[in-house]
Amino acid sequence: MSGTFVTHKGHCHCKAVAWEIKAPQDLRIDECDCSMCNMHGFQHIIVPKSRFTLLTGKDSLTTYTFNTHVAQHYFCKTCGIESFYVPRSNPDGYSINFRCLDRENVRTAEILPFDGKNWEKNAAALAHLSKD
Repeated sequence: MSGTFVTHKGHCHCKAVAWEIKAPQDLRIDECDCSMCNMHGFQHIIVPKSRFTLLTGKDSLTTYTFNTHVAQHYFCKTCGIESFYVPRSNPDGYSINFRCLDRENVRTAEILPFDGKNWEKNAAALAHLSKD
């Protein structure tokens, strides 16, 4: 992602966990079909850690890991929504769930399929998204 950044805000369903990101108004969203994303409908906006700020809810989060335990999936303890996480493909960034993003600063959103079923073959294609 490059260009001019705006502040986008988002949250979990109960709003106990809230955050903001700096990202363009024209968003690229990756829709992964791996077992995890497919089951809960996560649509990815990957940003560097420097462009993510947790505003509220640190104590409301619980973490789930599996397989390699590199990805850190953060869920709200109250409503169970995963609104962001640290992905295995981008441990230097965060993946934001587009479905949890407030849309007032979004001009366009292009949703692109991502072949997560073949993760090892395709994950490197995402690495650049968490670079400043």
